[in-house]
This record gives sequence, structure tokens and C-alpha cells, in this order.
Amino acid sequence: MRTYLLLPIACLLCACASTPLPAADPTKAWVDLETQTGKLVMAERLDNQRLNDGRYFQVTPGSHELMVRFDFEVFVGGMGMFSDPQERLCYITLNYDNFQPGQRYRLQARSLGFNAYARLYNAEGKVLTEERLVNCLP
Repeated sequence: MRTYLLLPIACLLCACASTPLPAADPTKAWVDLETQTGKLVMAERLDNQRLNDGRYFQVTPGSHELMVRFDFEVFVGGMGMFSDPQERLCYITLNYDNFQPGQRYRLQARSLGFNAYARLYNAEGKVLTEERLVNCLP
């Protein structure tokens, strides 16, 4: 019976993972997401509205508030002994006032110890803004 239940779940997960990204709309700005120190960074909200696809932001020109979900591991221990890593989940909010149509941006989330940070970069790698608000769960 378990096998029959696992097969549909596995198929559903494979279908979600293989969905291609939509084509970029030239009238909007595209924001790619990346992390080098965490496990996962996903688009959560755009201007306080939940998104259907957390792999990117596609925004109209102008000012926007972006919120991402950032998952990473921390190692906790005492007296020189580390335990197994613990998951930490943070929601990071950034604001940027000057998104330009047809431009690509990169939002990079990173962790240092228990803290989470994020920066928004333009196509040339210049930092445009940093996190405004970080809310983390243990």
C-alpha cells in the first residue's frame, strides 16, 4: 500500500522540479535568487502579496518590497563539541526604489552564524540595497 502512495507523490515532486522558468517579460525587471552559504532561498512575497512561483521575482518598473525565505544550517554546541546542524528559517525583506524594465538583478542571501543577510545587485555586480528587516525562527 505504501508503494502506491509514494508513486503519485514522487511524480508530483518531479513535475514541480522540472517546470521551466517562464520567459522574461521585457517590460519588467527580473530578479534571480542565489545563496552560497545557505540551503534554500525562495521568493516569498512581492509588495506584501504571496507569490505562486518562488524561484524568481519579475517586477514592474519602480519601487518594490521583496521578501525571501532563507533556510540555512547552524552548528550549536558547547565546550568545544558541536552537535548536529540545526535548521534556521529566516524571512528577509528588502526595498528598492528604481527597478528598470528589461534589467536583470540578483538577490543574494547569506548567513554568518545565526544571522541572515541579503543584498540586491544589478547586472554589473554593484550593490543596490541591503536587507531592511530579518525575522528568523530557531
